[in-house]
Amino acid sequence: MKGVRRIIAVGSGKGGVGKSTTSVNLALSLVAEGLRVGMLDADLYGPSIPKLLGIEGRTALRDDGIFAPHEAFGLKVMSIGSMLVPGQAVVWRGPMATSGLRQLLRETDWGDLDVLVIDLPPGTGDIHIGLFQQTIVDGVVIVSTPQDLALIDAQKAIDMLRRMSVPILGLIENMSYFIAPDTGNRYDIFGTGGAEKAAARLEVPFLGAIPLVMSIRENSDAGVPPVSVDPQGAEASAYRLIAQRLVAGMPVSKAPF
Repeated sequence: MKGVRRIIAVGSGKGGVGKSTTSVNLALSLVAEGLRVGMLDADLYGPSIPKLLGIEGRTALRDDGIFAPHEAFGLKVMSIGSMLVPGQAVVWRGPMATSGLRQLLRETDWGDLDVLVIDLPPGTGDIHIGLFQQTIVDGVVIVSTPQDLALIDAQKAIDMLRRMSVPILGLIENMSYFIAPDTGNRYDIFGTGGAEKAAARLEVPFLGAIPLVMSIRENSDAGVPPVSVDPQGAEASAYRLIAQRLVAGMPVSKAPF
């Protein structure tokens, strides 16, 4: 893609593991590293990026028919969700969804980007296949919770990537543990260390763990991601550490990494 140096996708084997929240905060963490970053919401059936970044109800289509990405917290953002009426469903068959994704990806004026972060839908469907066949993706990050049920599906996502020869950048364990604010006690609500063990078994890098913290949910619902609210806070630091590991682990064949 002209003007876009690298494309990183964030996926998950199943929904409900915090993939989109992770995508947004990773993208913002890359901005904090001094990179020019764009974000594409490829979850066409359940676009949540507009809610997470506070860009709901804003059209992105210019008079010349080209999409102009929204600006949010230093990100250039494109999502079909910002152009939908609240509660409106996207009722498209697979080929139409694949065509829609191609249009959002290639008919958006991204300008010059160091990195484009793509928030994939959960699973291993038509949108994934279409994207990986149409576009050279530099790598994919998989998000999972520690529990076995989520890791079973994460393994399927990793199997799909290997079948399609798409590089796997690593595995993130989201909602890894909970620290009770009143007692300071740690609770492993979804188990402990499951994603790290799975990463070792599957021979993919383990990028880090994100705790289950109420402020992440509250700020995300308010459209102000933790990395933008308190860049030096504990929650932001967890995301930023993962972003730094991503940058350090990427091949140096392309600028700017």
